[in-house]
Amino acid sequence: MEGASESMDRDEDRKLYATFEDYEEFVANRDRFLAVDLYSDATGDEHRTEALLLRKQTLIFDKYQEQPYLLDPYLEQLFAPVVETLKAHAKKFVSSSSVPVVQMRLHRLALLLYTFIKFRGYKTITRFFPHEIADLDVVLNYISAPNSPANDSIQWPVRYAFLLWLSLVCMIPFDLEQFDEVGHAGETASRVEAVGKSMLGKAGVDREGAAILLSRLYMRKDMTGRFPEFLSYAQAAITELSDPFLAMGILRVICEVAKLGSAEQVQMHKDSFLQVAQALDRNDTLTGNTVIRKLHAKLIARVAIRLLPAQTRRLRAKGRTLVSEAAAGAQAAIDDDIDVSEDVETVLEELLKALRDKDTIVRYSAAKGIARICERLPADFAEQVLDQVLHLFSIHSAAVASIYDMPSVAESTWHGACLACAEMARRGLIPDERLAELIRWLSKALYFDIRKGAHSIGSNVRDSASYVLWSLARAQSVDALKPHAIDLARHLVTASLFDREIHIRRAASAAFQEYVGRTSLFPHGIDVLRKTDFYAIGIRRNAFLVAAPEVAEHDEYRPFLIDHLLSVTLRHWDPAMRQIGAQSLRAICELNLVQLGPDAAARAAKLLKVPDAGDVHGALLALTELAAAYHRSPESQVLEPERRKVFAYLSLVPLSMIQSARQELIAEAACQFIAAAISLPETQHAQSAVPHWRQVVDSGLKSKSTSVQEAAAAALAAVSRLVDCSAVVDRLIRDFETGSEPMQQSLARVLGVLDYLAHPHGIEKAVSCLLRMVNRKNGGSSNVEARRNASSSMPQILDNVSQKLSEKLPGPLVCSMTDVLLDGLTDYTSDERGDVGSWVRIACVKGLASFIRTLFMQAATLPSLSDYLPPLSFHKAIGGILKQGVERLDNVRQQAGEGFVDLLSLPLPDTADPGRWQIQGATKMRELFTSEKESVGWNDGSWLFPRAVQLLDIERYREQLLAGIILSTSTKTDSTQRPVASALVNYALRLPIVTDLPDHYDQRGLARDLLAQAQKNVTSNNVVIPVLQTFNVLLEADTFEDLPQDLEGLKTLHQLLTLVSRNASRLKNPQRINVSMRCLINLLPLTALQEVAISQLSQFLAHQYPRVRADTAEYLYLVLSSKDTGMETDDVEEVLLGTEWSSTDIAMVEKAAKRCVDLLISALQSR
Repeated sequence: MEGASESMDRDEDRKLYATFEDYEEFVANRDRFLAVDLYSDATGDEHRTEALLLRKQTLIFDKYQEQPYLLDPYLEQLFAPVVETLKAHAKKFVSSSSVPVVQMRLHRLALLLYTFIKFRGYKTITRFFPHEIADLDVVLNYISAPNSPANDSIQWPVRYAFLLWLSLVCMIPFDLEQFDEVGHAGETASRVEAVGKSMLGKAGVDREGAAILLSRLYMRKDMTGRFPEFLSYAQAAITELSDPFLAMGILRVICEVAKLGSAEQVQMHKDSFLQVAQALDRNDTLTGNTVIRKLHAKLIARVAIRLLPAQTRRLRAKGRTLVSEAAAGAQAAIDDDIDVSEDVETVLEELLKALRDKDTIVRYSAAKGIARICERLPADFAEQVLDQVLHLFSIHSAAVASIYDMPSVAESTWHGACLACAEMARRGLIPDERLAELIRWLSKALYFDIRKGAHSIGSNVRDSASYVLWSLARAQSVDALKPHAIDLARHLVTASLFDREIHIRRAASAAFQEYVGRTSLFPHGIDVLRKTDFYAIGIRRNAFLVAAPEVAEHDEYRPFLIDHLLSVTLRHWDPAMRQIGAQSLRAICELNLVQLGPDAAARAAKLLKVPDAGDVHGALLALTELAAAYHRSPESQVLEPERRKVFAYLSLVPLSMIQSARQELIAEAACQFIAAAISLPETQHAQSAVPHWRQVVDSGLKSKSTSVQEAAAAALAAVSRLVDCSAVVDRLIRDFETGSEPMQQSLARVLGVLDYLAHPHGIEKAVSCLLRMVNRKNGGSSNVEARRNASSSMPQILDNVSQKLSEKLPGPLVCSMTDVLLDGLTDYTSDERGDVGSWVRIACVKGLASFIRTLFMQAATLPSLSDYLPPLSFHKAIGGILKQGVERLDNVRQQAGEGFVDLLSLPLPDTADPGRWQIQGATKMRELFTSEKESVGWNDGSWLFPRAVQLLDIERYREQLLAGIILSTSTKTDSTQRPVASALVNYALRLPIVTDLPDHYDQRGLARDLLAQAQKNVTSNNVVIPVLQTFNVLLEADTFEDLPQDLEGLKTLHQLLTLVSRNASRLKNPQRINVSMRCLINLLPLTALQEVAISQLSQFLAHQYPRVRADTAEYLYLVLSSKDTGMETDDVEEVLLGTEWSSTDIAMVEKAAKRCVDLLISALQSR
């Protein structure tokens, strides 16, 4: 259900709308929200309701965040009532400021208005603000009043809304002096300016509102006299400032004026603009801020743009010729007559520096600025700028051998250059004759990847290179692109298939699609696009192993893909990329293994001579995959010499490198290589091309790394299919006694994977060794990983020889294996890593399920199934798996549940009297666990336990199942404890007190069996505490309220009372003391036990530990006050509350304890 819910959520996220479907709901919520009185205090419930209404409206906006234009037809209807409410509040405040507004309600109203602005942008929303002449006084008086609600720090949405409103109102086409009082000329403008400047240093969006207000104010023709003053103030402030927020506000004002002000205004003040920029350059404190550097780039770029003619050269873009050649030539002549000032050249120099900035937003702003300036420049001048941009690629690459040897600072330079090229390409500013040079650099940028520590940098360069190529497809002519089509196709396909990052694979695929759609120049374009579309390359594994071989079917792409895998992917810094690259190389070579395989293997082998460990690892992985492909090929006989040749390449890797403690990846790859490439002649020392391969495997077996051990075991398994390894097994078994822990772990693995069907390998010795290893009582391995591996190996051996089971393994030996697996279910070893015994228990659960499955399937070939799997052992195994299936660890329960459900579906064995191996209650179990179409999973306690407790009705597995439920009930894991306790209580409440029906449970039996679990070892806290905690859960729920009516049930409860009270004062374990105390007090409401229980209370009320005394008093008070004991206990409760039980005055505490007991006895006698 959880997976289905997540799927529904993802579908909701991806949903596309055709219209604004939530109009009515939004209007209804808005009207309810606006109906509140801003001037009356709200109750807590009203505040919560209004907050919920605002939240609902915000969620509706969020649904349409990707399609905001759908609200445009309704925007004025939706927004107008909100802003009118705010306007009404402003008017009321201006006319009578003595009426206090509820700040929280005003804040929520302004938040709703801000949500509109955030959703659709201030430029769109500002149009719907009221813009009558009378509004100027209202807005200005409201926001500038000393006692204005806008002055409260929480009211930033109010300030933002009124600043935007004021910015609209101050654009009225009337001289602002008309609003001044007589004798106060310029007062209105000064007040507006003062409001804007006061907010210009704020840290929030109100700063943006203030900047917009001031920029619009200074763009008014009647305000031209004030702007020079502001520029002087700006220059002085930026020279001395250290506050970045005020600097951002000032720069934002100037940027807006430079963008939207008249050309005359900008040209008149260009020197002041540039002086502000120069002052900023000199202030190191401010230039350390990324946003300020971005605004600096914007400012100088906009000034330069306004210094050039307004007509752009965009229409002369190569792919968008809209005028005749003659007209274009005439226009070019005019363009070439433009006189470019030195200021523009200076700005371009600054922007070219900004392209190398450390932050992306600065580089992108500079790139857009350069492209926009070049649109207005003469063609020759624009080409010089392009030269400078292309020169950035060569700055760091002139003195290095390859792109992978560049310094990390090259990332910023290359990214900025790519962004600038992309923006210029979008505008058609790349001449045809420069395409070859640009594409040559972009072909390198597509693979820009520099390792830096444990990761790499350069993904943004590769992404922007795809952006450039996409832009070229849209702007350049088909004829200009034709000479480069094949190379572009290959590079883009390679990037879309083999890049590490999903967004770059998709960016390259989008660029490829653009070329296919616009130029039709790429070979097999439509077919390749289908194989490398947005979804096909979204998952890396699918891109490498499915899409890449499909594209490689075309000869135009295949050599390039193979070359990239061998020269780039196999040498990648990420081991996972090397691994999947090797698999992809194999998948491509399998298209024509005889022709492609040998050449690829020879080229990969060259990497083995490189000192870099990553290259060696990649080469070994590739050779491993090719050797496996040779072996599994239909033409394996023809390719066997090539396979031997591949094996010989291992001699190129120094043994010291493989055995190095720091080169675990290479050791693992070398062992995997041996497993895939070894052949019969290589196992003979005299004929082997790599005599030291045995040393490689031996060092792998001794490694501490689990993955290396597994690879070494796989190598020995491959050898065991070729020759008899009895001598090796004997040597390994001898090493077991004296070997290190890693060696024991490896031995346990190896003995399980050998092919005993092909050769004997001393199978009985191997099994005996595994049995000794897991025998915890008689000298078994103390290493839990070794025991886990041994428990996993035994079912592997049985499965391996199942076809000749009676010949290979005698029945008693198989029974011994079953017994040790059953014993492994009781392994609860723990260390600093936690319950590591669970690893063994999981292995044993899987092993027992595998044993039963294998023996059932081979029953017909065995002399007697009972000799190999006695019915008693079978039912113990079922009970043991069920016990693990209801224990506290989610992962153990899940594995046990999967194994158990699998066993339920097995047919009975083909043997005499198969009913002896029939799971008891199988029909009921199938109804509970397999009837649903989708099983939620045994790891979900709320699903499992209400079903599992019903299995207590089945007598055969009751004891083991109850033991597991007890452990889960006593766990501290809330997600397990709550559902199991609830399920057990509900189940127990439905039980009769006594029943004689077969396979039916009763409360008497439940209490008796619970107590029996504790009586197995009353001195063990690990046994007793969980049982008492389970009793407490049941007693607190009044489950055993009627049990004293049965004599045997009453006897059991008396025994429980004796267990918790006997020698209670001598107990040392705090947890056992606590659960014993709670159990004793929980027995008090049972009338038949009250006298004995009361007499034992003093042991806990007067206990030597103060914490125990305090806890006892608290819990006793809780039970007496909440449950019906049939006694008048008010006096006792007063004593319990009035006594300081944690006091060090023992005499006083003992007196109070005796007083409580006496009062309870009196209350009992007077009942």
